[in-house]
Amino acid sequence: MVRLPSCPICEIELSATAAARSKTFPFCSERCQQVDLLRWSDGKYAIVEPLSADKLAEKQFEDEMDGQFDDAGY
Repeated sequence: MVRLPSCPICEIELSATAAARSKTFPFCSERCQQVDLLRWSDGKYAIVEPLSADKLAEKQFEDEMDGQFDDAGY
């Protein structure tokens, strides 16, 4: 069974025709679209990746390399 799309903010189900015609899809309204934008700008959404020791070492190496190029004037 196929579920109808729903607004990620207020969770109202959108009919297929309404979703196809909507200028604010996947949101049901401009209000919900603005609420989502505000949440992003407030930092309430984040893409989080677990930080392993390997990733941390790689990040430190990249930061050191960036610093060397900045000092050399490149």
